[in-house]
Amino acid sequence: MSAERSPDLRHVETWLFDLDNTLYPAECEYMALIEGRMTDFVERYTGLERSEAKALQKRYYTEHGTTLAGLMMHHGMEPKAFLDEVHDVSMDRLTTDPGLRAAIDALPGRRLVFTNGSLGHAERVLGHLGLAHLFEDVFAIETADYIPKPAMATFEKVVTRHAFAPPATAFFEDSEKNLAPAALLGMTTVLVGAHAAASTADFVHHRTHDLAGFLTSARLKEA
Repeated sequence: MSAERSPDLRHVETWLFDLDNTLYPAECEYMALIEGRMTDFVERYTGLERSEAKALQKRYYTEHGTTLAGLMMHHGMEPKAFLDEVHDVSMDRLTTDPGLRAAIDALPGRRLVFTNGSLGHAERVLGHLGLAHLFEDVFAIETADYIPKPAMATFEKVVTRHAFAPPATAFFEDSEKNLAPAALLGMTTVLVGAHAAASTADFVHHRTHDLAGFLTSARLKEA
């Protein structure tokens, strides 16, 4: 959490949440399963040795926001098969968090999920976590025309699609770079995860390793 014990979020009317490693802890290593499937796919699709395939996977993620975006740009790959395959992993590592569920349920205003994952993946994870009913909608990679965060065009699209005011919006993310465009648009940004406290970026307004605790302690707009 940031230095202030009780974050002032009384201006927030729209609550925008990333999905992976944000609405569940990165420490469960659920994303490691998906990343392994990505390496499998890239290895098979490109014919590279596994170590080279993994390096390419990581490079595309760094340069394009997602491995998928790099494969589409440089290899002309159709996205559906990739998305279906890499997200087809066991959900055993994901556990429900009643505290987080209650904290999100108590938030006044609209709640949306904004993910670089697929719509099917988001629906599956939210359903497993018992959070699906708490969100108005999911803005997924398909909705973004496969242009991932942190592209400003994608942030502008989610704002336009759901007609919310960025200055009255809080955005929660585990990826620091994805908070930069949100801040430029006027959103209040919250970096989530064990790494958050080490961030020194001026576009990160709040930092927390405990999302449920952060939301519970925040000062909220009167209903």
